Amino acid sequence: MIGTTAAITLGLVVGARHAFEPDHLAAVSTLVGGSRNTRGAVGLGLLWGIGHTVALLAVGVALVALDGVMPARLATLFELLVAAMLVLLGTRSIVAGLRNRDGAAAIHRHGSVEHVHGGAGDHVHFGKRPIAWRPLTIGLVHGLAGSGALTALAFAQLPSSGARVLYMVMFGAGSVAGMAVATGITGAALQHLAHGPHTRRAFALATGTLSCVVGVVWALPLLA
Repeated sequence: MIGTTAAITLGLVVGARHAFEPDHLAAVSTLVGGSRNTRGAVGLGLLWGIGHTVALLAVGVALVALDGVMPARLATLFELLVAAMLVLLGTRSIVAGLRNRDGAAAIHRHGSVEHVHGGAGDHVHFGKRPIAWRPLTIGLVHGLAGSGALTALAFAQLPSSGARVLYMVMFGAGSVAGMAVATGITGAALQHLAHGPHTRRAFALATGTLSCVVGVVWALPLLA
């Protein structure tokens, strides 16, 4: 019992560390440059973590209920989807940087709801609150790619279905917190250092290039 409790608690720490993996950081770094303050950057990380956790739990709970594992081909397909997304995000960031778009604020209207946003402003509305869909979608895709490995780990370490699901919940909570910290630190540093559009342009080009490189490196062994 003590071992099971310790393993479940460890999921929180493992999830936080998981948020700092290269593909995750490369993906969200292409969005952080558009945030205007640390709070906005933290919000991007939270949305990524929420999407990541939703996908993990949806697939993980299904696999636990079926007492099965994710087919290898499907897991590879999800990994390739992550790689393609990294290249797409990187290309988008590079194009934005070359156009010298620094995420200037703009008035936006949805029916009677009007607000100002900037940067990675593509979003949907939850009531009157705008929710950025891009980090949420990125998190969902990353969660799908990692769900097979996480479920296999939970099956190997924990004796019951309830414990396995709880481990996944703790893992997801850790990933939410970890990514919020990562994007918050990046956003604070960018706010402190990047006072003009030229620095933000350089940041967009650098993060876009990094994301493309990580995406290609990620895909090569999968395609081989």
